[in-house]
Amino acid sequence: MTNLLVIILARNEALHIERTLASVKDIATQTLVVDSGATDGTVAIAKAAGAKVVHHKWHNYATQFNWALDHVAGFDGWILRLDADEAVTPELAAEIGALGSLPADVDGVYVGRRMNFMRKPVRHGGLFPARMIRLFRNGAGRCENRWMDEHIVVQSRTVDFSGCIIDDNQNTLDWWVAKHNAYASREVVDILNQRYDFMPSQSVARLRGGRQDQVKRWVKENLYARLPGGLRAGFYFFYRYVIRLGFLDGAEGRRFHVLQGFWYRYLVDAKLAEVQAYMARTGAGPVDAIRDVLGLSVTDGPAQSERQAA
Repeated sequence: MTNLLVIILARNEALHIERTLASVKDIATQTLVVDSGATDGTVAIAKAAGAKVVHHKWHNYATQFNWALDHVAGFDGWILRLDADEAVTPELAAEIGALGSLPADVDGVYVGRRMNFMRKPVRHGGLFPARMIRLFRNGAGRCENRWMDEHIVVQSRTVDFSGCIIDDNQNTLDWWVAKHNAYASREVVDILNQRYDFMPSQSVARLRGGRQDQVKRWVKENLYARLPGGLRAGFYFFYRYVIRLGFLDGAEGRRFHVLQGFWYRYLVDAKLAEVQAYMARTGAGPVDAIRDVLGLSVTDGPAQSERQAA
């Protein structure tokens, strides 16, 4: 079997981590859980399931995952990136089990990602399965330097697997709202950085010849970003819910499309307007405004002194 290291970023994921680890137990050579300060049973459950746990202070998803890649730089094999509330389907596990048959010039694999909301699958709205690189040869891929919606980038050839990863978070709606409130702040950081260029960043955006993730990013950065703030959230929701038949997802799907397709996108625009108004009123630059309004420090890098095996 081809060497496979599964990397999972986690904090307070006792509800999900056992399920996630169980989904890869037959295909993973090693599993690494990167804990950023769990106070529930996440660490104990992960260790009991045979995972190695390391601790590292949180900065954002991209820096946390790239820190993990640096931590396993000597591993000879493939890396699978999983979130702690995701699980690999049996179909994808079977394809991963045959990684050794891939040509030597293939460095990355696109897989599908589907989502359940309130324990029901979201099938419409033009969202899923989202195609993205989650599987790559160690040393051949790295996470984009972004604060939100970060993707793995590889420079060489990629192929597609038909199997999927399922995102099935079973926390409460209050938890979901709080998480997306934080997501909105991080997305504002990327939008402002695109406008003011105050820190290094990367983007997979590509229109001509691009893959699904690259085309979506290009549309978001070059078309959606040019629409009037606030109004564009309504346009996007109408596209998803009416044109792309999101209304067929039933009651749970309706809640998802309204909250994620309208409320969240409107929240991003409202936070962006708040930061820009603060800048105009005080004369503050974007970095100071982000700190004062959103409570995020974009200049403090991830702490390198907290590498510690558990």
